Amino acid sequence: MTELFAAAFVTFFVVIDAPGVTPIFASLTQEGGPAHRRAMAFKSVIIAAFVLVGFAYGGDWLLNQLHVSLDAFRIAGGILLFLMALDMLFEKRTERREQRAEALMHEPHEKPQDVSVFPMAIPMMAGPGAIATVLLYMNEHDGVASQLIVLAAAGANLLLCLVMFLASGLLMRLMGDTIATVVTRILGLILAALSTQFVIDGVGGAFGLSGAH
Repeated sequence: MTELFAAAFVTFFVVIDAPGVTPIFASLTQEGGPAHRRAMAFKSVIIAAFVLVGFAYGGDWLLNQLHVSLDAFRIAGGILLFLMALDMLFEKRTERREQRAEALMHEPHEKPQDVSVFPMAIPMMAGPGAIATVLLYMNEHDGVASQLIVLAAAGANLLLCLVMFLASGLLMRLMGDTIATVVTRILGLILAALSTQFVIDGVGGAFGLSGAH
């Protein structure tokens, strides 16, 4: 159980990327003051949690309705995660996030914008990668206890996001651009390896190869 929590936690940590989304959160909420930042932090994390739990327990039904096999979804999810890893390694993911933040900040508004649903909860925290990850883990572990551990790992990462969002003002002063870039590259490399394993498991399961999980 400890190994499952550790593996799931690392996977969600890489996919959700709390250190990567925190600078974007700070930039989107910088005009609203501490009260606005706190409200956006709690609201975005709660929404992301509902989205992930919904897909965790409703994902099987959705796949059945679409007549998509778990192995096919596993392969597709692995490819998706690998593309995200490439974006992180080559700075594309950060660039797109900054473009979203800049576009939202330049829109005319009278009061601080509500950025909790978009882009913070979706797609930055509960995006395609996180949804694919929770579906894969929930289907690979059928027991109630194991599934709760997977959800706990996802919840721990969302809690980490909440803590970092609340401390985003201080963190941005302590963490410069260079450190943020190094962290993103390392997480991208780890995600590339994890996504490759998802594809290997999916191909193995689809063709009945030995060693498939």
